[in-house]
Amino acid sequence: MTAPILEVQGLDSRYGRVPALSDVSLEVRPGELVAIVGANGAGKTTLMRSISGVQPASTRALRFDGQDIARASARKRVRMGIVQVPEGRQLFPALSVEDNLLLGTFARGTREKLDEICAMFPILVQKRNDPAGTLSGGQQQMLALGRALMTQPKLLLLDEPSMGLAPRLVAEVFQHVATLKARGTTIVLADQNARAALAIADRGYVMETGRIMFSGPAGELLHDEKVRQAYLGM
Repeated sequence: MTAPILEVQGLDSRYGRVPALSDVSLEVRPGELVAIVGANGAGKTTLMRSISGVQPASTRALRFDGQDIARASARKRVRMGIVQVPEGRQLFPALSVEDNLLLGTFARGTREKLDEICAMFPILVQKRNDPAGTLSGGQQQMLALGRALMTQPKLLLLDEPSMGLAPRLVAEVFQHVATLKARGTTIVLADQNARAALAIADRGYVMETGRIMFSGPAGELLHDEKVRQAYLGM
């Protein structure tokens, strides 16, 4: 079996004195799409931020691509290939679509990826010179995803990409994620839309109050009666 590209063991994190994550362990193998699902407040975003290095955390082990990154800064993790599309997209609204994309090459990647990204998201070609703040929510999500892909990530962290989008746009976003997986991109996808996330994932982890409650092949989690009733609203 292929060695994991990401290994997390016993990760804890807190906001002040308030625990946010407790003894979280997971692994991601190259080319996998791993879904992190759970209700709002379960700890998904904190976990993603802890992996990317934005959120302080303590851990028994945190390894990426064979290297210990427990003390690596967020900037160093980006240079190593860990790239996060944050919750809420966090674009630069006054800058053009093209400039937002090119900012993805600041720490890693190359502007030669620009044509490839525009081919993947044709709407960004039409809006290339428009301020990012004038785009619709769905278009902004495509731009945030495109900006991350400009860095040529080894591990792509997607945090709540469906948040605030109409059902039609949610389906479009998840289709793009599935396409990236088919192309070999290694992805960790955290989303409240558990059914949609697990439907395209290889494996999944179900979180509640900062802990991993269930894990396993995504298809098995989708059809596990206990998981369906308690965590998936099914």
